[in-house]
Amino acid sequence: MTETTVILLLVVVTALGFDFTNGFHDTANAMATSIATGALRPKVAVLLSALLNLVGAFLSVEVALTVTNAVIRIQNSDGTPKSELLDGGGTALLLIVLAGVIGGILWNLLTWLLGLPSSSSHALFGGLVGAAIAGLGWAGVNWTGDGSKLDGVVGKVVIPAVMSPVIAGAVAAAGTWLIYRITVSVATRFTEQGFRWGQIGSASLVSLAHGTNDAQKTMGVITLALIAAGEWTRAGEIPLWVKVSCALAIALGTYLGGWRIIRTLGKGLVEIAPPQGMTAESAAAAVILSSSHLGFALSTTHVATGSILGSGVGRPGAKVRWAVAGRMVTAWLITLPAAAVVGALMWWVADLIGGTAGAATIFLVLVALSALMWMRSRRAPIDHNNVNDDWDAPVPGREPAGAAS
Repeated sequence: MTETTVILLLVVVTALGFDFTNGFHDTANAMATSIATGALRPKVAVLLSALLNLVGAFLSVEVALTVTNAVIRIQNSDGTPKSELLDGGGTALLLIVLAGVIGGILWNLLTWLLGLPSSSSHALFGGLVGAAIAGLGWAGVNWTGDGSKLDGVVGKVVIPAVMSPVIAGAVAAAGTWLIYRITVSVATRFTEQGFRWGQIGSASLVSLAHGTNDAQKTMGVITLALIAAGEWTRAGEIPLWVKVSCALAIALGTYLGGWRIIRTLGKGLVEIAPPQGMTAESAAAAVILSSSHLGFALSTTHVATGSILGSGVGRPGAKVRWAVAGRMVTAWLITLPAAAVVGALMWWVADLIGGTAGAATIFLVLVALSALMWMRSRRAPIDHNNVNDDWDAPVPGREPAGAAS
């Protein structure tokens, strides 16, 4: 087995690992409100979300075909890797991708441990940007594109990150206010039951939309690695086995459920009633599906959080926990640079050691740190049994939820 083949296998395994963390990290985006209102039982909700993520992953490849080219300069305009990165069997490019994906995974796991719904997309992009800067210099990052369209880190990442939660929040706030005005004279028992059914439909749409957007990112990374290693030649297509494996990885991660983040989104921001839940999910689905059609790899976390906050603002008398929202926004702001630092550090270690040994070393670092964070999470477990406990009620093994992330 050649050095290139070994590193390629590490890239594929690591990328699927990222897809898995993406799944359980973002389950909350679709199902937190349905679980919080009781529209769906927790285990049923994550199973439904997993199945729909699986289906959604096959519906579009627009994001997959632009995910790496949008933020780092390692590809030509036709999607093929730059020739100078293919020396030595493409190991230079493979190390950049491997280090970047590891940066994304470690940030995903850290924010999951803290119960913070940060962006998996930004974690991945941040890791890739950091590795590209370390390996290629500042010119290795596609900051703004060629100016002819929204492109690069600014156009594909920063602007959507700022605009998408604002748009989703405004739509959700207006929709929630309108719904409460229309149903003001209808008995609560009728409206809540009807909106719970509506939530199931809207949450399902968000899960489907999530599959069309987030599963694509890993497909793009793996396809690029395959082209670099000479195992694939059609830059405008995704191999079938890559689609299937990425779809299964994100679905499995979704089914396991990121219960810590589900609790934060479902109980920590605002006490959600069924009308709010349905409106928030509908607004999120509309924004995510629109972005997938346009090829924008935006953060579904930002969209879902913005819509939930908007539903709280639009509901008369609702209590919004702005301190919790502030911690989330802080995590959003530091996600890309923090993941970039980790990605750069991983590339530096791999390059210092060199070759297969360097790639294997940073892969083992990933495994070790992942295991440590998982063991730390077991000290105060959150699962389907306690995910819907009152936000201010103490959870065994940690401080009151209202005072923690």
